[in-house]
Amino acid sequence: MKNTVRRIFVEKKKGFDVDAVHLASDLKRSLDLKNLQGVRIINRYDVSGMDKDAFDQSAYTIFSEPNVDDVYFEKLQTGGDETYFAVEYLPGQYDQRADSAAQCVQILTRKEKPAVSAAKMYVLKGNLDSVEVESVKKYLINPVDSREASLEKPISLEMETFEPEDVAEVMGFTEFDKDEMKDFMDSVGFAMSYGDLLFCQKYFRDQEKRNPTITELRVIDTYWSDHCRHTTFATEIVSVEIEGEKLGRPVADAFEAYEKAREEVYGNSKKDRCLMDIATMGMRLLKKKGLLDDLEESEEINACSIRTTIEVDGKPEEWLVMFKNETHNHPTEIEPFGGAATCLGGAIRDPLSGRSYVYQAMRVTGSGDPRTPLSETLPGKLPQRKITTEAAAGYSSYGNQIGLATHSPLAAFRPLFALADTPLFVPEVINC
Repeated sequence: MKNTVRRIFVEKKKGFDVDAVHLASDLKRSLDLKNLQGVRIINRYDVSGMDKDAFDQSAYTIFSEPNVDDVYFEKLQTGGDETYFAVEYLPGQYDQRADSAAQCVQILTRKEKPAVSAAKMYVLKGNLDSVEVESVKKYLINPVDSREASLEKPISLEMETFEPEDVAEVMGFTEFDKDEMKDFMDSVGFAMSYGDLLFCQKYFRDQEKRNPTITELRVIDTYWSDHCRHTTFATEIVSVEIEGEKLGRPVADAFEAYEKAREEVYGNSKKDRCLMDIATMGMRLLKKKGLLDDLEESEEINACSIRTTIEVDGKPEEWLVMFKNETHNHPTEIEPFGGAATCLGGAIRDPLSGRSYVYQAMRVTGSGDPRTPLSETLPGKLPQRKITTEAAAGYSSYGNQIGLATHSPLAAFRPLFALADTPLFVPEVINC
């Protein structure tokens, strides 16, 4: 039957299972799993919308590479001392592996694109108890984008859709007192601060003269998040303590130079010290001294362009050399691979939209120590090792796919102005 769901498992042969070997070493070290003897990683595909002949053909040409992969149909072969589980993306989350497989099958068959669902299976070999298995699941599954998948093969791959309810109005919002507003904030789980929510209340009470819908508040909450609003960079730095005499001296000297530059640039006017001010002080000082004659100024504040004259075919031409910065602190911390990958994507996309030729990218990452024990991870955060390593992998993945020369010097350290156990991802720099 054309719509029959068929299942295939694809696993790297011994000697080619590099990812599995590395994961086993990581789990032993990070989770202290003394009884873990090995790990197998298997890509599971459920496919419908294609006949058996096409499926059999694609099994060894699209879903696997016969020289490096073992293939199992319908049932996974495991031993008695092996425990396994599957991980899949959340509904609505883009699955590049599944989508690419479906597109390749369509090219092969020259027919309608089939439905493909992908999941990654982890097989743990060794005498592990339920607590240890759960610790592995917690370590591997990021609830922001993934979930544990069912081991049963579905009857259909059609996504269930539901008629959404009408958008709810937050009744009484404009009249909430202090306690009611705090209870509402806690129940919804807003990222914005209590003061932000009071500002919203004042706006809807005095300007709109109505209660907002929950959608309106959610949209405001998104736009006022750390990612969009850069609240971390704009947060006032009240006091600074620099530790270490030998290693701290260069940092102290740099901060002293920043303080002197502030005095020269701002004079007696009051200006908050913040990460954004530190990042832009060099430019402000050069401009104050009249050394930025080649700077092209515009309303854009997160990129820089300088005017220059170059020789093209023996004739001088006016060109712009552009530098684009992109920050993905918050997305990278909660979903490291995708956050870092789309950070590079945004930095490339913006210059391209201005008809610039992008030729180089550089990511400088400052993060917490990836050697930090998992037991010291703050509640609700991903382990620092996971953030650091997956961010580097996401950045290199995007750079490789787009074919752009990228450089990713990774510095694992606690940044001077970062909150405790919170990574600070320094802006990517795109030269174009």
